[in-house]
Amino acid sequence: MSDTTTAPVDSVDRDETDLGGVDTTGDDERDETTFALFEGDEGRLDEPQRRAFVALLRSTYVSARTHADEWRAVLDGEHQLRSRLNDLFLELHVDRDREVAWKRQARSESQRRAFPTLLRDVPYTREETIVLVYLRMRLRADPRPGLDQVVVDRSEITGHVAGFLPPTTDRTRDESRVAKAIDRLVTARVLVKTSDPDRFRVASVVEVLLPLEQLRELEHWLRDVTAAGGEPTDGAGTGLPAEPTDTDDEGEPSA
Repeated sequence: MSDTTTAPVDSVDRDETDLGGVDTTGDDERDETTFALFEGDEGRLDEPQRRAFVALLRSTYVSARTHADEWRAVLDGEHQLRSRLNDLFLELHVDRDREVAWKRQARSESQRRAFPTLLRDVPYTREETIVLVYLRMRLRADPRPGLDQVVVDRSEITGHVAGFLPPTTDRTRDESRVAKAIDRLVTARVLVKTSDPDRFRVASVVEVLLPLEQLRELEHWLRDVTAAGGEPTDGAGTGLPAEPTDTDDEGEPSA
């Protein structure tokens, strides 16, 4: 995988090249610019950048809070990592103010030729969408400075979602769906675990991944679906990054 600019090869007189059979000047310079970590390694990223690259592929996002070392590597090697992701038809987005970086699937401008994809785009259920909108509104209402300051309770989330669900006698089913919605957002690190299993910090990444314009669209969608009594499995695109097709997120971050 090539990322940084290949080291320039000095111009060599044609006669000298022919006499030697092989021009070794370029080989010497390439050796000086590689970051070999194992036998046969031809990678062009140093180890911190490689770890950041893997974290970006495996995780929904990388932030200063969840991946401190990888976040620093993103800042130091943003160009190299962007190039490497572009090779995979992915885009790198970096928000330095909120200290978060994430990937998105690149979209082809040609309707005739779509790009191959590494990510799966799974629509969020209505319960998940309701929770996302609620978390985004909680962040907007909190005036305190700093990242990941808002804390929510499981019962608080469950009670809010219940207000959008159509009347039903199957409370167990509804509570199970809300619990699954919470679990999925924990896996995506939108909700960050604390020492209390029923309390979560709201990751500030929600502000980046769910901008105000989209928040308003989702609010209208929720009102329409609720009024129509739609099924809880009706999904809505939220703009959150898709997940890798073959890998799951790595271990949960500490609170």
